[in-house]
Amino acid sequence: MKYRMVAPCYFGCEAATAFDVRSIGAEDVQVTDGRVAFTGDEAVLARANLRIRSAERVLVLLKTWKATTFDELFDGVASIAWEDLMPADAEFPVKGSSLSSTLSSVPACQSIVKKAVVERLKKGHRTTVLPEDGDLYKIRFSIRKDIAEVFLDTSGEGLHKRGYRRNSTLAPIKETLAATIIDVAHLRFDSLVQDPFCGSGTILIEAAMKAMHMAPGLRRTFIAEHYAFVPAQVWREARAQELAQVRSDVGFRGVGFDIDPEAVAIANRNAKLAGVADKVQFFVADVKDFAPAQNAIVITNPPYGERLGDAAEAARLENVLGQRLAANPVQSTFVITSDADFEQNFGRRADKRRKLYNGMLPCQLYMYFDKKSK
Repeated sequence: MKYRMVAPCYFGCEAATAFDVRSIGAEDVQVTDGRVAFTGDEAVLARANLRIRSAERVLVLLKTWKATTFDELFDGVASIAWEDLMPADAEFPVKGSSLSSTLSSVPACQSIVKKAVVERLKKGHRTTVLPEDGDLYKIRFSIRKDIAEVFLDTSGEGLHKRGYRRNSTLAPIKETLAATIIDVAHLRFDSLVQDPFCGSGTILIEAAMKAMHMAPGLRRTFIAEHYAFVPAQVWREARAQELAQVRSDVGFRGVGFDIDPEAVAIANRNAKLAGVADKVQFFVADVKDFAPAQNAIVITNPPYGERLGDAAEAARLENVLGQRLAANPVQSTFVITSDADFEQNFGRRADKRRKLYNGMLPCQLYMYFDKKSK
């Protein structure tokens, strides 16, 4: 059966998400701000969860309609064949949002959606009791300018939770954002990537995983793995296909540095959990000693805000980074930060800039390219 699916993502991550969506054989791919919609069967659903690097989750879109009253909201939800998706004992919490709409009370809308699902399930399963003591199914709704959408979440925990980052430093970069930056940087399977502010190692780990064709979801589970309408065989086949794609013989190398020994220890543990410990290494070092290789791609997230708490110290570190890269020219440099004064502190205007979000924090990706490689 074909389903219409939506992969929500943070602004700026749409192109990277769309690339992954197309790579799994999805049809009718549509890109809009903060989301990529596509069509596919159960196999596409499984591959989307396993392979998409830059989206936050994968949702099945069940219905879209105009709803300005609670009756219209109820009737729309009740018209969905929930009995074909969920068993009578399913546990089904409802979560949602409303923006610029007549139905502005999210708790009230949650209650209406829940009630409509209950009534439809009772009728469809011919029962008067819904114990909700079975498998978990997560229902989501969105109302934007009076247009309601209802989804079934197939991911569970956000896709940024790859399963390797058991520990992290303060205010780490999100895995999905790191994956987007890596996509923008056009890494090759034999690239050398260096990060002078590696923190818990996310950027280099994500880079190694992409270079090795390692699907980011291989080390975790998804809520739809127990959904009645997605056969278990579909998940087994999708995982086997992704495992067969992993290339351990690539020449990629990642080298990270951080002044905090605890951060370096965390980064090395995370790399081991991710299965890329033979491709990336992390060392204790101060940025003032950073001497990147000429053929390196530098990708980094300098400490700022929560990670540092001192704007003057952040400016100093950015200035030192600029000096070290001026003294040691590299192939290209990508710096993600929320510091609006970065270019002034770094000492050079970026060749290109791109607005991205780290969670809900607006940032800029500053891009610098070796003039000789243009």
